Amino acid sequence: MNLRPALSSLLATAALLGAALPAQAQAPAAPAVPQYGANVNYEQARRALAAAIADARRLNIPMAVAVVDTAGLLVAFERMDNTQTGSVAVAQDKAMSAAMFRRPTKVFQDAVAGGGAGLRILTLRGASAVEGGLPLVVDGRIIGGIGVSGGSAEQDGEVARAAVGALGR
Repeated sequence: MNLRPALSSLLATAALLGAALPAQAQAPAAPAVPQYGANVNYEQARRALAAAIADARRLNIPMAVAVVDTAGLLVAFERMDNTQTGSVAVAQDKAMSAAMFRRPTKVFQDAVAGGGAGLRILTLRGASAVEGGLPLVVDGRIIGGIGVSGGSAEQDGEVARAAVGALGR
């Protein structure tokens, strides 16, 4: 019995299946990143700041909070008494990163923590890889960013989420 044709057929089938499987096993496409809209106005910025400061007070942590427009330019800023001075620049950096790269700074933090290719983020001008920066989104469009600094990365993120929630009301 000649097994060569059967073996060739089996190998060809396996090769075809092997080529098809990676295409089917690919990760689902990342969700679409929102497009830019009109810039955050002063009233929206003040509302976000007020919500952030209220949440920081609830946590009893002095924080700095920055709101920027879609270009990363400062619209409003507040620093609570006894906030460490380094948090002033860090809050602004986080807000700018979230607005300019259209994603939460935690995305960058997680990528850097994963090492490997994720470390490339550290070379991106203006990217902040510490949680606490979020895009401000209204009607599905990014209108700016908010950055919070003064607590742990997780606390900064919590306060930033409270601020974003205030714009949804």
